[in-house]
Amino acid sequence: MISPITLSLDAMGGDHGPTVVIPGLADYLKRSGDQNVRFLLHGDASALKIELKRHPAVAAASEVRHTDKVVAMDEKPAQAMRRGKGSSLWNAVESLRTGEAQAAVSAGNTGALMAISKLILRMSAPGLERPAIVASWPTLRGVTAVLDVGANIESDAEQLIEFAIMGEAFHQAVHGVARPSIGLLNVGSEDIKGHEEVREAARILRQGGLDLNYHGFVEGDDIAKGTVDVVVTDGFTGNIALKTAEGVARFISTLMRETLTSDLQARLGALIAMPALKRMGRRIDPGAINGGPLLGLNGIVVKSHGGADARGFSNAVRIAIDLGRSGYLERVSRSLGRLAALAPAVAAPQTEDVAS
Repeated sequence: MISPITLSLDAMGGDHGPTVVIPGLADYLKRSGDQNVRFLLHGDASALKIELKRHPAVAAASEVRHTDKVVAMDEKPAQAMRRGKGSSLWNAVESLRTGEAQAAVSAGNTGALMAISKLILRMSAPGLERPAIVASWPTLRGVTAVLDVGANIESDAEQLIEFAIMGEAFHQAVHGVARPSIGLLNVGSEDIKGHEEVREAARILRQGGLDLNYHGFVEGDDIAKGTVDVVVTDGFTGNIALKTAEGVARFISTLMRETLTSDLQARLGALIAMPALKRMGRRIDPGAINGGPLLGLNGIVVKSHGGADARGFSNAVRIAIDLGRSGYLERVSRSLGRLAALAPAVAAPQTEDVAS
């Protein structure tokens, strides 16, 4: 028997608002058969009720919390924090602080969601500065968790270790791997490669007594290979890697579409192969596995792509519910406590940065 859970939703967020959020919840209920979930829907009651009439199963599991205030997709985080109180995004996160819900999902403004979540929920441990965004990346071996993919432009050694701790707990909760392997993204696998912070993080992970399954350095091509279960990097590098992979996936899909529609014979072959080609297209795109949790908060907040369709939003909902039902926050808290105890670790000798 799965435990009861309440999920709080910014029902007006993203490019499509209720017309994707409600069908996304319907898709989740249909695919999961979950009868122990309740939804708090924050947004315009009249717009939500129109969609809920089309999806009675969602209506039966939902409570509508009306607000006509919405954080715009292009609103700056500072403005959102000043003006956002009472908005659908703000109220969705506030439900976590009050204990009404165990997890929240929004497809709204990423910067605003991060800023408001940090303001309302605070960070889960002293010293944590900002949440990390994790991406579930399709690989030859299944799925790899990659973080950070955009929240923190620069990260020192301690932050990289925090990402490793949070990434391990996330992968255990969402992807069911009991002891995930962890790699640090670097310009080479040799110990002398990379800048000082990534080498220092590697030293502590090897010697620090954190009881993590540390593999070592990994390179960019190791992500798609699935060499490790969790890849740790700073948000600048991670975001470039993610956007590059998404662009390559779209390039391959476009090239295949052009090739397979170039003449009659190609079109006939494409007709036969289309189901397999669609499956391949979904598998090669890191953006196809929708739902990026903001790790490090004192609560579970999941960011959905703003342009996600109902199936994509359903996946973000599943990730939030899996995390909410797991012991994710407790595991992270224990591990970060061990890290704090190891803070006086001996500093590694300073050496010059080495690139391949």
